[in-house]
Amino acid sequence: MTAHLMKIAARTTAPLNRIGEFFPQLGLRLLLAWEFGESGLAKLHGDNWFADLKGDFPFPFNLIPPDIGWQLATWSEVLGATALVIGLGTRFFSLSLVILTIVAWAAVHAGNGYNVCDNGFKLPLIYLVLFAPLLFGGAGRLSADYWLGRSIAPLFTHRSTR
Repeated sequence: MTAHLMKIAARTTAPLNRIGEFFPQLGLRLLLAWEFGESGLAKLHGDNWFADLKGDFPFPFNLIPPDIGWQLATWSEVLGATALVIGLGTRFFSLSLVILTIVAWAAVHAGNGYNVCDNGFKLPLIYLVLFAPLLFGGAGRLSADYWLGRSIAPLFTHRSTR
């Protein structure tokens, strides 16, 4: 009886497992790309307000001149969002945007409580949680990372000529 129920459960969940290899990571990548891309484009077309926060940035980011920090943040968000959409360098860009989010949390959000309306740390916390599957699990099958990995992997696989 137990074996029969296990077979039914396996048949029922198999399609969900196959879908799970494609769509959850894509959804996370697109959501995060939208958020960070929007922020990056606002910085690209806006005024640099980092000078007002220089003293609030954590070490070693407080050592970076505000103009350079602004450019680093802007281009990390713009390029990171673009890379997330296509799933290229997903772990690298996820880590980069996690670091950016932690710096923003420390400099802007930490002292404002949890509430989003008060510019609190709720959104940065949500972003960090959403990045975790991409950082630790990769971009998923609907990504340039996956397809590049499939095409490059045979080059590094040793095959015996025997």
